[in-house]
Amino acid sequence: AECVSGCVCPEGLLDDGKGGCVKRNDCPCIHNNQWYSPGQKITVDCNTCTCQKGFWSCTEDVCYGTCMIYGSGHYITFDGKFYDFDGNCEYVATQDFCGDKNSSGSFSIITENVPCGTTGVTCSKAIKMFIGKTELKLENKDYKEIQRDIGEDVRYWNRTVGLYLVIEATNGLMLIWDKKTTVFVKLTPDYKGKVCGLCGNFDDKSNNDFTTRSGLQEANALKFGNSWKQSSMCPDATQEIKPCDVKPHRKSWAEKECSIILSEVFKICHAKVDPIPFYDACVHDACSCDSGGDCECFCSAVAAYAQECTKAQACVFWRTPDIC
Repeated sequence: AECVSGCVCPEGLLDDGKGGCVKRNDCPCIHNNQWYSPGQKITVDCNTCTCQKGFWSCTEDVCYGTCMIYGSGHYITFDGKFYDFDGNCEYVATQDFCGDKNSSGSFSIITENVPCGTTGVTCSKAIKMFIGKTELKLENKDYKEIQRDIGEDVRYWNRTVGLYLVIEATNGLMLIWDKKTTVFVKLTPDYKGKVCGLCGNFDDKSNNDFTTRSGLQEANALKFGNSWKQSSMCPDATQEIKPCDVKPHRKSWAEKECSIILSEVFKICHAKVDPIPFYDACVHDACSCDSGGDCECFCSAVAAYAQECTKAQACVFWRTPDIC
């Protein structure tokens, strides 16, 4: 209990939880097990919170939504649902052509998933981005533009930031690609509840993210994922693949390497972003990448956690000459 009256403090003063007695106005605030003095500010997502008399007072801006697709079939929806789906086809990652057949939309993002390794897991090989009458194809560390006859004119621009290619469009869509198997889709709040696909519907509720193309809610990721394939010629994904069971000899190596996510290196982030789903995804990927590129799969998995940490204001320096 922070800042409570206790038998330890003189009349009119409160126990600040750290062994001192303070006036009500000087009470500290706590966030993720860290103490903050009155007047100190922290950033949470796109909002700023100020410590006032022991309580946080926050701005209420509406923030960009982010969906992440990375490694061997891992998805984190706009609303924060974490799931795995291994399908070998092209799938709608997100689009605003939802609901009735005639609904008009301004964009669609398709991910082309192919097997990576011999265990049957899949990863994103190429991304197609339809914005207005422009189609962009991101593949082999490069991208090309194709002009189509239909659609509005939507302007976009691109830039390179560190390892990432960033494409930003005037319709409130941003795509960030690491030129390998990780892609982030960012949308402005105007799209809340108006999108559909593997990234969910961005309505701030994660329990209804498994909405199929026909509008039904599914409980399992396989039926949900299969409904968003682009071609009926592709086979449905029928089972969740557990690559460490298929390749047990790789399991201990995978667990040893991925333990960096649970280690002191990332300690500052553990209270802000739960490391367990990222650790499990890392072990899954390190087991599955058995036809070359093992380190790349492992590095992408750790980078995904590092990226979420950075978003939560926990900057972690984890890359070394020995690791990634």
